[in-house]
Amino acid sequence: MWRNYGASADSFYQVRPECADDVPETKFRIKVGKTLSSRRWHAAFTPEGYLDIGKILSRVCRGGIHPSIRGEVWEFLLGCYDSKSTFEEREQLRQRRRVQYAALKEECRGMFPLIGSGRFISAPVITEDGDPILDPIVLQELNAAKEPTSVGQVGPSNGFELVKEHDKKVIQWKLSLHQIGLDVIRTDRTLVFYEKQENLSKLWDILAVYAWFDKEVSYCQGMSDLCSPMIILLDDEADAFWCFERMMKRLRKNFRATGNSVGVEAQLSNLASITQVIDPKLHQHLETLGGGNYVFAFRMLMVMFRREFSFADSLYLWEMMWSLEYDPELFFLYEEDPDLTAEKSGRAKVKSIRQYGKYERENMRSGGKDAEAPLPISVFLVASVLKDKSAKLTEARGLDEVVKILNNITGNLDARKACSSAMKLHKKYLKKAANTNR
Repeated sequence: MWRNYGASADSFYQVRPECADDVPETKFRIKVGKTLSSRRWHAAFTPEGYLDIGKILSRVCRGGIHPSIRGEVWEFLLGCYDSKSTFEEREQLRQRRRVQYAALKEECRGMFPLIGSGRFISAPVITEDGDPILDPIVLQELNAAKEPTSVGQVGPSNGFELVKEHDKKVIQWKLSLHQIGLDVIRTDRTLVFYEKQENLSKLWDILAVYAWFDKEVSYCQGMSDLCSPMIILLDDEADAFWCFERMMKRLRKNFRATGNSVGVEAQLSNLASITQVIDPKLHQHLETLGGGNYVFAFRMLMVMFRREFSFADSLYLWEMMWSLEYDPELFFLYEEDPDLTAEKSGRAKVKSIRQYGKYERENMRSGGKDAEAPLPISVFLVASVLKDKSAKLTEARGLDEVVKILNNITGNLDARKACSSAMKLHKKYLKKAANTNR
């Protein structure tokens, strides 16, 4: 029987020839009739611009999104825009956000002029006491930014001097800049896209501005892996920033540190509880090895499986997860504009359950939506990986072997099957949890 194996998506995310042997093989294929195409995407809008998101969710879960439209579809899946808004309303909001981002970036440039200069640094610029560090590399970059640009203008650092800083918030922000630079250099370095200095500096700019925008979380390692796809998929830097900001609305709790703990530890605790229910033998063995805190799964949750999949497959996984979790009220849940919030109060509630993702519908049926902290599908994805490797993991003699087994899954996971397994485990977990509470 003839089968549609589909076309490779690798041409959209080209890998440097010298790195070809170091990256996992991409399993995602663009399949006619399954992958959300540009034609089907644009056909889902009414003449005014209202989007039938229900049709889109099922198509994405079936075959992913064509790379040519991935960025604009993600903006809806992540809650940047309301599916029940018009073309005109979205364009007005887009322009307001671009102005807001430009103002944020200008504020950051006033504190450190390499922001927006097309350059970035990976060496410290300040001590914890606020004293400037006169690193030769940083000084070289600052001096280069003073040189006239291609249109004959002087760069943004003209007249800027490194002086002692007294504002604690500014000190904290400046302390993050070199770490961002170090991570930018390491992020997706196998892709041709990052051979260009301008793309590296764009990633640095967005992360630096975000660190100032969200001062509570600032910057943590792993964020560059989450932000990188945004600037590859969205040409406008401001659009990429707000898409990343919406993603961080979902994940910022994982990065938020309180005292001696990191937010992701709550997710690891949830993972332990799930595994204890669905695979008690494995959970007991991991506890015996001293891994009952599940720290070995830290990376998978923090960077959303970016290291376990090829670049294209990780994007496919993300969009399936977001489609499964989709809530049509997401835009208003994340939006902080009082006018838009007032607009929501005057709207009728979503009546069709088709507008919700499949995972979200399961939570609604079980009452999980009313829980204090509904579990994200990512936790069940990790649990499905552990369940799949249960036979090997229960034979591990130490945590180092556990880590080695999990490291060996890189490039060997199928994103669609992983989501399917996560959904089955979620249903099983809800059923067992309900029986326990009776």
